[in-house]
Amino acid sequence: MTMADAELVVEVSGPVATVVIRNPARRNALTPAMWRQLPPLLDGLEADPAIRALVLTGAGGTFCAGADLTDLDELLAAGDGSIAVAAEERLAGFAKPTVAAVRGACVGGGCQLAAACDLRIAADDARFGVPPARLGLVYPAPTTRRLARLVGPSAAKFLLFTAELIDAERALRIGLVDEVLPEERLAARVEEITARIAQRSPLSVAAAKEIIDDRATPSRVAWWHRKVAASGEASEGIAAVRERRPPRFAWTPPAAD
Repeated sequence: MTMADAELVVEVSGPVATVVIRNPARRNALTPAMWRQLPPLLDGLEADPAIRALVLTGAGGTFCAGADLTDLDELLAAGDGSIAVAAEERLAGFAKPTVAAVRGACVGGGCQLAAACDLRIAADDARFGVPPARLGLVYPAPTTRRLARLVGPSAAKFLLFTAELIDAERALRIGLVDEVLPEERLAARVEEITARIAQRSPLSVAAAKEIIDDRATPSRVAWWHRKVAASGEASEGIAAVRERRPPRFAWTPPAAD
């Protein structure tokens, strides 16, 4: 395997960027270099005003089998999983909507990244697991708390205590994923969702994401409401409804934000 065989690949189609986890020899397991690659990659995509949504997926029929255990010593060197946590937190804080498109194995670090996305759409062959108890590891605190917020304390404890793999239908029942559908329909459904998001007001979507994720202070919420008037987004949306046409939303966040 060469260095080029393990990488994150970016594909852009109109307003949607897709980040593909690619490590075919290891079922798309994440190497330390791949963990480090993600934050600056996301920085560039976030700064691009043409990008309205981001999809995270795996190459071939697998999302991600977790961290590449051949490099486990490097990942453990910091003791707190800081390389992986930095990538996870950057993905969670990405200012635009993120969608994980999951096929096959979504385990460990792969599940960590999927949980950091805003939405998770799974094929019916997807399998999810959180294996630190099988490996004698302690999951990082931010990762553990994010999982518990997503699926609830009891389901998070089940996943962490047992390290069992669960199927897509159970993942749907506990709230780990938002939709499950046949594998052959996954790409079209994700394209449909992201296309719809891209048609909506970027201001509305960005504000909702910050508020739902509890990252908006009261002063920041007030800032968003002032932007509604200043941006003209609401005027455009109302005019589009009255004129029975698609809205032409054009607001982009200032670079300083």
